[in-house]
This record gives sequence, structure tokens and C-alpha cells, in this order.
Amino acid sequence: QVQLVESGGGLVQPGGSLRLSCAASRSIFSVNVMGWYRQAPGKERELVATMTSLAFTNYADSVKGRFTISRDSAKNTVYLQMNSLKPEDTAVYYCNAHWVVGGAQYDYWGQGTQVTVSS
Repeated sequence: QVQLVESGGGLVQPGGSLRLSCAASRSIFSVNVMGWYRQAPGKERELVATMTSLAFTNYADSVKGRFTISRDSAKNTVYLQMNSLKPEDTAVYYCNAHWVVGGAQYDYWGQGTQVTVSS
């Protein structure tokens, strides 16, 4: 098991930046995929960005060129740098750790951090 704790959310004006952090309670070195997801009011949770254990990244089309996912395995932390924020980026952002062990898949989620983009 692993506990994930997100931080770094808040209120920011359109065009601004935020960096979210996801601190894991244990090593993330062996995690197959670390990711960020978000859920806006009245909408389903959607993928924002993922990074595999080999550092391959994937982004939602809506955030490409603006958001960057990174990881610091020594600190057991994953980051999401968000630039050029738009009001439509407003959502609760969740960190996810996805493991595949012996054919079984495990998903762990953080509690979420609110990001509000508004003037």
C-alpha cells in the first residue's frame, strides 16, 4: 500500500502558474505509472498527465504545452507544473499511483487538491 498526499493547489488568475506536489509514503521507484487526474463540478474524473517508470509521459490534449509532469524518486514525489492556466482548468486534482504486480493491478489515490482559476 501507499498513501498519497497532494499539495500546492489554490486560487490563481488566468495566465498564472501553480505547481502541484504528490508525496508518497513509500518509494515510487517501482510504480508502473504515476499520474494526475482532475474532476470539475458536474463532470467525470479525467486524465491530465501520466509518467511511466521509464519516464514516458502522456498528456491530455487540453493541457499539452502548458502542463509538465515530473518525478523525484529520491523524494518519493511527483509534480505537476501548470502554466498559462485557464478558467476551464478549475477542478480538484488527484494524484494516482498504478502498480501491476503478478498480473494484478492496484490503484491508489490521494485526497485531492483544489485548483481554482479565476480573476
